[in-house]
Amino acid sequence: MKLMTLAASLTLALSPGWLFAAADPVANAITSGKATLDMRMRYENVQQDNALKDADALTLRTRLTYQTGAAYGFSALVEFEDSRQVFNVDDYNDGLGSRPAYSVIADPETTELDQALLQYKSRMMTVKLGRQVIAWDNQRFVGHVGWRQDRQTFDGATISYTPMKNLSLNYGYLSQRNRIFAEERDVNADDHLLNASYKTAFGTLVGYGYLLEVDDNTDNGLDTWGVRFAGNTDLDGTTISYAAEWATQESDSASASFDADYWLLEGGVGLFGLKATLGYEVLGSDSGNYGFATPLATLHKFNGWADQFLTTPGQGLEDLYLTVTGQLPVGAWTLAYHDFEAEQSTPGVSDLGDEWNLQYTTKFAKHYNGGIKYAMYAAGDAASGKVDTDKLWLWVGASF
Repeated sequence: MKLMTLAASLTLALSPGWLFAAADPVANAITSGKATLDMRMRYENVQQDNALKDADALTLRTRLTYQTGAAYGFSALVEFEDSRQVFNVDDYNDGLGSRPAYSVIADPETTELDQALLQYKSRMMTVKLGRQVIAWDNQRFVGHVGWRQDRQTFDGATISYTPMKNLSLNYGYLSQRNRIFAEERDVNADDHLLNASYKTAFGTLVGYGYLLEVDDNTDNGLDTWGVRFAGNTDLDGTTISYAAEWATQESDSASASFDADYWLLEGGVGLFGLKATLGYEVLGSDSGNYGFATPLATLHKFNGWADQFLTTPGQGLEDLYLTVTGQLPVGAWTLAYHDFEAEQSTPGVSDLGDEWNLQYTTKFAKHYNGGIKYAMYAAGDAASGKVDTDKLWLWVGASF
């Protein structure tokens, strides 16, 4: 009798009508999805006061994305990315060893799976499993490096939980870091990311812990714990912005252990369409032998666009900067100045140079954008190993 009941149940469960009814939400999710195409053609020129030849690159980055609709809270996303040299303008070192006589422009040719993830979303929780973009807070510690043609993504899982209004709890586990140098430089990892934020009337308070380790059978732990507060307020038409942050870091290997701290103080004033921001950022040093590191960050966004401090010097780094932004009828502009000093001076290394940055961006005809950007870095003490560097970018993009 039980077998007959089970057989009847299976027959009902496998009947075509039931299957079609169950498949409808899934089919609707797939057919109601959205495909997007994003393209960016960019020219970059690098000139350095050293033995390397001036570099030129003209590259086209194409990104094709498909996002499904939702079914029972589940959705999926798949994205492909391709970066190609255009018109054989390729006199540059792409960071993978080609043309070593030229300065580096970190845009190698590549075709790869940029994102592939399954997402579950409910009222209080979002879970993502697979290859994904992660950009937390201001991307100082975890970001996508979207300025490069091959942006950074991560393999793993992330969970965002909002148990109450204004409170967000985030966790991520990363098994691989997909870096900006194509698949040849991807890194196996055993990373744990913790981030909690609470919004107040005056700004957002964030606490975080980033426990990083390259999975290569060596001792290389990099643990960072910190707190950040940032916000803005309006005073009679004048916008006041502010940010303060502190973090401490421990780096361990089989042969050595180092500790360093991070500090940030920033204030801004916006009035009549202009905004001026003054900031002081310190990436500390341990006795001049180790500099505070942020290996998962969108580094180009910080410490000058000439990218002279993608790796913090052993002496650490103090960056005193002033940024002014404004709007034009057909675009926006940014002017920035950085003064760099060693956080802990060593013989011959104190002044780490200064840098000017200038950018203009615009959008036109709904789907298109373009811009021009320039960075001029002047080296400080010769013993720092830095040289005068000029970089120029021109680009045009389209999104559909």
